[in-house]
Amino acid sequence: MSPALITVMRPKQWAKNLLVFAGYLFTIGMSRGPHAEERVILAFIFFCFASGAVYVLNDIIDADRDRSHPDKSARPIASGEVSKSAAGILAAVLLIVAISGSLWLDYGFGSPSYPLYRTFTLVLISYLVLTTSYTLLLKNVVILDVIAVAAGFLLRAIAGAVVIQVSISEWFLLCTSLLALFIGFAKRRHELVLLEDGSGEHRRSLSDYSSYLLDQLMTITAAAAIMTYSLYTFTSENHTPEQRRYMMATIPFVVYGIFRYLYLVHKRDAGGQPEIVFLTDKPLMVNILLWALAVALVLRLG
Repeated sequence: MSPALITVMRPKQWAKNLLVFAGYLFTIGMSRGPHAEERVILAFIFFCFASGAVYVLNDIIDADRDRSHPDKSARPIASGEVSKSAAGILAAVLLIVAISGSLWLDYGFGSPSYPLYRTFTLVLISYLVLTTSYTLLLKNVVILDVIAVAAGFLLRAIAGAVVIQVSISEWFLLCTSLLALFIGFAKRRHELVLLEDGSGEHRRSLSDYSSYLLDQLMTITAAAAIMTYSLYTFTSENHTPEQRRYMMATIPFVVYGIFRYLYLVHKRDAGGQPEIVFLTDKPLMVNILLWALAVALVLRLG
């Protein structure tokens, strides 16, 4: 496969699919379904194929518009390096592999005996329908565009829980949604500032936003995310009282991570590519690793 075809699948953005592992992380020490480790890794891979297909479709549809964008004009389809027909074939192959793999997880390898957990394919298809609707329509509707993106993150978290046959606290799912909204509004802010007067030509919904409005929405979602994560740590029914007591010690990592991201958005104008921020900003990377380690230790030793 040529480097251009790999690039059009946006592998750097596959880091978003790591959220599939959230259910596994927060159920350390708890009972899971058979082959949980292998199944969650496969779920991550199939979500990468599915999201890759959606990114290809998005670039096919937006190719003409992307040519006027200072950054997106370099994308393989917009630049003419990859033809739309070749990209379409690639998207179809990725979809076939993703859906076939999800069916295998539901009815083949380590298939859950309880029907409620045999719904990974349903969640993945829901993600595909949502993201395709976003590409075709929702991304042009103010506020609803970011809500749709946040829903995609929520479906990733649900998929990761379903595939290993565990439940996740409603507070955690709400926190995930709010964090996704926070990051999404930060991205819209970056696009608005970067494109200035031409923002509406690139994405219609941007003309309905303002920097002040987006700053307010970021503040609301950041505060709400911290609150919901805090409530999750000491109310989760999945954890013992001892675990809940020590899970509260992970709250400072979440607070610092959100504050650091706000700093990067406002002082370094880094909100346009969140996947790059998470993989390149060393303080943020160290904080995330320490948070994950702290959660794992609390649940393992608690």
